[in-house]
Amino acid sequence: MKRLAGILMITLACAADGLCQKFYEDDPLIREPIPLHVTNAASRKLSDYYDILSHTLATPGEKHTKGVLIPAQGVNTLGDPMEGAWWERRHYWRRMSAEELQRGPGNERPPATDGPWTVVSAKTEGITPGFVILDRYNRRYFIKFDPPSNPEMATGADQIASKIFYALGYHVPENYIAYFTPEMLKLGEDVTVEDRLGRKHKMTGRHLTEILSRVHRGDDGRYRVTASLALPGKTIGPYRYYGTRRDDPNDTVPHEHRRDLRAMHLACALVNHDDSRSINSTDVLEDGPSGKYIKHYQLDFGSTLGSASDKINSPRSGGEYLFDWKKAVVQLVTLGFAVQPWARAHYPDIKAVGRFESEKFDPDNWVPEYPNPAFLNRLPDDEFWMAKQIVNLRDEDISAIVETAEYSDPLAAEWITRCLIERRDKIGRSVFVKVLPLDRFKVNSGFLEWVDLPVLYGLGEPLEIRIRWAEFDNKREVSRGIAGATSAQLPTMKEGGYAVATLESPRRPRQTIRVYLRKRAGNEEVIGVERTW
Repeated sequence: MKRLAGILMITLACAADGLCQKFYEDDPLIREPIPLHVTNAASRKLSDYYDILSHTLATPGEKHTKGVLIPAQGVNTLGDPMEGAWWERRHYWRRMSAEELQRGPGNERPPATDGPWTVVSAKTEGITPGFVILDRYNRRYFIKFDPPSNPEMATGADQIASKIFYALGYHVPENYIAYFTPEMLKLGEDVTVEDRLGRKHKMTGRHLTEILSRVHRGDDGRYRVTASLALPGKTIGPYRYYGTRRDDPNDTVPHEHRRDLRAMHLACALVNHDDSRSINSTDVLEDGPSGKYIKHYQLDFGSTLGSASDKINSPRSGGEYLFDWKKAVVQLVTLGFAVQPWARAHYPDIKAVGRFESEKFDPDNWVPEYPNPAFLNRLPDDEFWMAKQIVNLRDEDISAIVETAEYSDPLAAEWITRCLIERRDKIGRSVFVKVLPLDRFKVNSGFLEWVDLPVLYGLGEPLEIRIRWAEFDNKREVSRGIAGATSAQLPTMKEGGYAVATLESPRRPRQTIRVYLRKRAGNEEVIGVERTW
């Protein structure tokens, strides 16, 4: 009761002072405020096994409760995440050319091949062996291979998925396809490797030979690899998909409530990134305008598009969790005769592709290897924000990105391209029925205009849209209807005044969009968009 009384007093005080207004002069914010200087960022390492166990037994993070949904946070008044440490506006907001899509975060710094590659660290154990090299310009690269059974599979997947994620706004490293011969390698000084018991040993040429014996080598004697350029700044370990970093004063929104992380579920579904977990992310302490700040990256896309990095992915990849309590019970009760949809999928015999398909793909039921707190919290407006970006990747855009995989078999490029296009369209059709699929609101010659996305992309029929206009009191956050204002034409607005248009469709009575406008310096502008479903 005391807490309720306190909230009521604060609300009344805000209303009296006019401090609780809905919109401010700088709305909508496109970029995050200049980040605060980070003084004591600690490096951390997460246990993959603990991560799997803790997320499977009881998914961490704050969840929706019955009748109480937690809306996405860290978004501006238009419903978009703000540009900055997590995400940037790219292809949907400013159409990228084929060359820009292929370049991604950069394609001008591949490892030099006219000099030695100095191995400075290596990993001989684990799922995917690899090492770190310095090229003749002293640039650091992480080297990852294809498995012997499937040449070009993991390296091709890494190229395509990383560039799709970049086009969708995420921060990713510069990944290059490179070729080298064993003669190009030389060991740096005091390089060590760990054995299976965690004991460190001085690395020798034999260790390098062991690594190379476990990966694919071309008929011309060269090895094809992904060379990932080291990120600028100091790497301080992965982020979690829940909570915040205590050592980052700029990390104020719980990750399970970030729209860019909730909606990433669909981006992962598109490329079948079932390995989308904390260890495939990293936080980097970089230089900012006011000192050091932490920037968040997505990493390691070799386990996408039918690849599991060191082998072909499992048929159940994306279809169910590594362990699903409910499905385990179903299998027990039916004695294993309940056949899941993913088990009916058919895959081509193309070594560079692995198990990637679109016929049985279901974006609503796609899941990573184990529960992800942010993905589980996604709401229809989160999904719409990502789906509109995904469907904006047109056929020619996807074809241009797939070219960067440099597949030697044209059938591989054709299959991957076709599956991505069909998965893209399935995502659009699935999401665009959950909310009114209208976007790109703007004022043009005194009229409110928008784009009907399903119509634009050939994914649905046009909806009948009805409009109701109201004056909006920004300080009191109340609206008053304007009689007769039921067309796209803007009502008369006074300088500094606000109005709100409510868009509805008789075919979807629960779905509405409220578009807020402000008149400033004689011009009306859209400053807010809210969706209900």
